[in-house]
Amino acid sequence: MSNSARNDETAATTAPRGRAAAYVRMSTDHQQYSTENQRDVIRAFADMRNLDITRTYADEGKSGLRLDGRAALEALIRDVEAGTADFSVILVYDVSRWGRFQDPDESASYEIRCKHAGVHVLYCAEQFENDGSPVSSIIKSVKRTMAGEYSRELSVKVHAGQTRLIRHGYRQGGPAGYGLRRQLIDQAGTVKGELNRGDQKSIQTDRVILTPGPADEIATVRWIYRQFVEEGRSETEIAEALNVEDKRTDRDAPWTRGTVHEILINEKYIGHNVWNRTSFKLKAERVNNPPASWTRLDNAFEPLVDTLMFEAARQIILGRSYRLSDEEMLDILRKVLLQNGYLSGLVIDEAPSCPSSAAYQTRFGTLLRTYGLIGYRPGRDYRYVEINRRLRELHPGVVAQAVGAMTAVGARVESDPKTGLLWVNGEFKVSLALCRCQATEAGTNRWLVRFDNALKPDITVAVRMEFDAASIRDYYLLPAVDVWEDRVRLGDHNERGFDAYRFDDLGMLVHLSRRVPLRGLSYG
Repeated sequence: MSNSARNDETAATTAPRGRAAAYVRMSTDHQQYSTENQRDVIRAFADMRNLDITRTYADEGKSGLRLDGRAALEALIRDVEAGTADFSVILVYDVSRWGRFQDPDESASYEIRCKHAGVHVLYCAEQFENDGSPVSSIIKSVKRTMAGEYSRELSVKVHAGQTRLIRHGYRQGGPAGYGLRRQLIDQAGTVKGELNRGDQKSIQTDRVILTPGPADEIATVRWIYRQFVEEGRSETEIAEALNVEDKRTDRDAPWTRGTVHEILINEKYIGHNVWNRTSFKLKAERVNNPPASWTRLDNAFEPLVDTLMFEAARQIILGRSYRLSDEEMLDILRKVLLQNGYLSGLVIDEAPSCPSSAAYQTRFGTLLRTYGLIGYRPGRDYRYVEINRRLRELHPGVVAQAVGAMTAVGARVESDPKTGLLWVNGEFKVSLALCRCQATEAGTNRWLVRFDNALKPDITVAVRMEFDAASIRDYYLLPAVDVWEDRVRLGDHNERGFDAYRFDDLGMLVHLSRRVPLRGLSYG
């Protein structure tokens, strides 16, 4: 070996090693993404880069959809920005382990925050170098989008699968409830046994159904209905009577007005399998779905109470609020807010002499709208839920207006009831999207336009709503040939020539749909 080669080797082995932190995350027990596998790859990468791993931040069993709940990643970013980090590099298995954020920009923002603090993020299992070059930036952006899209596709598939199982009479998640038990059956429908609280099935093809529980609990459920319907006793009085007899709920807790109320309104006690009352898709805010969105199969299980008795109880509950005026119901709710300091569906159901949360939803549309009527704003800003609901209600009217304007000038317009696409003159497809106005911290406005690229519309009409979601500001006619993204953010003023597609009304869409008589054409 030459002296120069020997000197180079000595320099390489004596060069000071850098300091790095490892971040690992596993949302499930999938072997590919086990934290041990991630650590092995990261350690090998660190050795090749002459790095020592000084700290490991691990989020185990955590979804990558949001930063909330990922204590390790939050701690990592906090240490980096506080200047207390004893490392200059963060090693991550791949882009998806950093997160499957639905907004790729959010994923990028956390990496940029680290970069601004002087700490770089490197992805050990990716085929590109995260060096800030245009090529790596493009690949990384694609990877982030793919990571988020994977979660979206998985969410759709899981929801479809759960819906199918519900319609076959199988139970999806959650405890059985007082008076009921979860029974495990195999693929052929053969009973395998009863699941205790907290037990889970061990074979993927097994299914769970609900069956009547112990005789004493069934008798108690029926006694609750008789006391409420036939004896006229309130939920609070029934709960007190049960507690005097030292009876406990299925959670081994004392009875309350709310737990009695839940038995009186839940359709599983008449054998109905109902699911999707609430949604928590992709870790977004939990929302209460309207009954039209529920998935159900009636008479799926053996009932504990008679249907007539159940309906009588429901009518009594609804009748209590019908006897009150709107202002009386709101006054009661103000008192509940004053007593508790905050409101929720559970707080309302537990409050004595207060209509149920379901009654407020029936009377005023949603709990969020009810809160607004008494001037209460929850800790989180839930206005977007109400606004999105309003936009869904307005959408058919806007579509009908567009169809009417085009047909008035002789156009032939066909509407696909499943996708909402408009097929104009058999020549081009139009998608209409109502876009919610969002205020930024800088005081400007933003509208997010999502494109149904899977449906391949030729023109997307982005209807920009005012902040109140009640009136239309303007229209953007965006042709597919000029827009390649899945979404575009529009502001008060836009670059990239987007404002060339802005119109005050639907006149340009009508013009595009207008048929020209052949006799008006000349041929050279």
